[in-house]
Amino acid sequence: MTSPTSSYLLERAWVDGAVRDDVLVEIEDRRFTSVTPGSTSPDAVRLAGVTVPGLANAHSHAFHRALRGRTQRGRGTFWTWREQMYAVAERLDPDSYLALATAVYREMAAAGTTTVGEFHYLHHQPDGTPYDDPNAMGHALVEAARAAGVRLSLLDTCYLSSGFGAPVEGVQRRYCDGDVDRWAERLARFEPEGGHVHVGGAFHSVRAVAPHDMARHAADPLHVHLSEQPQENEDCLAVYGATPTRLLADHGVLGPRTTVVHATHLTDEDVDLLGSTRTHVCFCPTTERDLGDGVGPSRELRDAGARLTLGSDSHAVIDPFEEMRAVELDERLASRRRGTWTTADLLAAATVTGHASLGFADAGALAVGQRADLVTLDTTSVRTAGTGADEHTVVWAAGAADVVSVVADGVLLDLDREAVGRDLDRTIRSLLP
Repeated sequence: MTSPTSSYLLERAWVDGAVRDDVLVEIEDRRFTSVTPGSTSPDAVRLAGVTVPGLANAHSHAFHRALRGRTQRGRGTFWTWREQMYAVAERLDPDSYLALATAVYREMAAAGTTTVGEFHYLHHQPDGTPYDDPNAMGHALVEAARAAGVRLSLLDTCYLSSGFGAPVEGVQRRYCDGDVDRWAERLARFEPEGGHVHVGGAFHSVRAVAPHDMARHAADPLHVHLSEQPQENEDCLAVYGATPTRLLADHGVLGPRTTVVHATHLTDEDVDLLGSTRTHVCFCPTTERDLGDGVGPSRELRDAGARLTLGSDSHAVIDPFEEMRAVELDERLASRRRGTWTTADLLAAATVTGHASLGFADAGALAVGQRADLVTLDTTSVRTAGTGADEHTVVWAAGAADVVSVVADGVLLDLDREAVGRDLDRTIRSLLP
């Protein structure tokens, strides 16, 4: 990271729903104090290319990055993949998690991410005993985000059961606080320092937390895994006689402060419940296709009133531009129709809506008073050349490698991809054979 610069002249930038030329942005105390298209300034730092607001990764499990290229080697299901994920979870401690998460967040920053929503459930020692600092693993994530220069919405996760009331087993002991009150007490004591972090909460799923326990405590924001697999729906119907979505609705969990993650296998009633409560829905297309989860009903959810956000989840890929276009491309495969999602829709999901779902309503737009985030992409690469150098270039042509500059909270980040790669390789090799 380098020291904050007071002004930038953006060759082209997405402002107020359109790409405009020669946009001068001035920054003070890490916020935009002016955003003026059609300007010039000899003192401003010029950023060539097309610039968009900072991107929000609304669903991350940082330690899953160690699985990339390993879990894809053979056949299997979500449930066999989960066993490989558990093997990584067993090996981490606060120091190794700090090293891994720092490298992962730096990879995200180099891809244009300025805010990460970390769905954090790896809390305790391998036998379930709390560390001397019960939030040691959470503090490691906070420090990793600070070192990478990104903001963090730490979604501290309650996880109490291996499945619909069954006791936790194996590595799941690391996730479990014993009961919902002890989780809430630990969460209430977690007060990390720094303007780059917001502490929210999460319930892992209706498998792992009973809905009557969910109703007893709240967080803002609040995230929940929902209906990623048909088996979850089938088991929930067998135990409760209701879908997971209906359970959440009946216990007051849904609403504007809540984000449900995946929402892949829904009934028509589920869609109506999520939409009518204005709940955020986080799709993670690259993970959902990697795990064979299926394609969620994005169009139906949007039309019902739910608000879309995007995440990279297991980090099979860290490329927010791929997540954006995958929503529309997957919908095309499912519906055999084009144009369900506009370019502006997808940019909003990755920027302003994603940030709001993570507790940062003051980020995600190039506007006065907003946090000073800028992501600039090369418009002359082999992927982007000749594509218009506008918002359509960003969503339909660009990839993470086209990001040439990232400013987060007014600070220009160091995008040394070679160093990030070395750090990832060294850290993952120390965890896995």
